[in-house]
Amino acid sequence: MKSKVAAGVLAILLGGLGVHKFYLGKIGMGILYILFCWTSIPSLIGLIEGIIYLTKSDEEWNRQYNK
Repeated sequence: MKSKVAAGVLAILLGGLGVHKFYLGKIGMGILYILFCWTSIPSLIGLIEGIIYLTKSDEEWNRQYNK
């Protein structure tokens, strides 16, 4: 079971390195975030994704990430 709070906090704090993608099992996207971390674009996307993760309903989160 993946926690939406953990994923959201990881995305906001360490989103530039793609840590939240590794946590969610999306290894390819995590590597892509690491490759482009020097541009700071992944940091901005991570911040947005973190907010999205934290605002999702529990039902929607479980349907998408806890199959």
